[in-house]
Amino acid sequence: MRVTQYAWTSGPLQLAQSVHSVSHMIPKTLLVRDVMTKDVVTLERNEKLTVADDVMRLGRIRHLPIVDEDGALAGIVSQRDLFHSGLMRALGYGSHAKDRAMDLLVLKEAMKTEVVTITPAAPLAEAAKTMLERKIGCVVVVEGKKIVGILTESDFVKLALRD
Repeated sequence: MRVTQYAWTSGPLQLAQSVHSVSHMIPKTLLVRDVMTKDVVTLERNEKLTVADDVMRLGRIRHLPIVDEDGALAGIVSQRDLFHSGLMRALGYGSHAKDRAMDLLVLKEAMKTEVVTITPAAPLAEAAKTMLERKIGCVVVVEGKKIVGILTESDFVKLALRD
């Protein structure tokens, strides 16, 4: 077993060392399709933030791809994007005001439209490198315009625990 220690400093040298170490630990034969989550929960961009908050909380989901009316990838919302709503509670407006505000907003107003994607046939090490370099928690797996999976940090943890 090889253990790699990572420093919490985030300079370019440390990032390059981390990417190099991680990419060498992943077998070259593994592809994104071998590890990705295939059952992807998505919502349409006109759904209210309250719906996304409920889906993410109840499904224990941290990243939620958002689709347009044709089912094509339009954006992504993370738990962190929804956490800003907690700011209202912290400012003293209470949970009722937070719920009312989230019920007024739709996902297209909160989602990020620049989504990092990858194909299922891509090497897993390439996906890991992309996620580390861009400091993101997931990549959406697409074939053409169709979402076929999502690769998250949790998928890498599951991979590490495989027998």
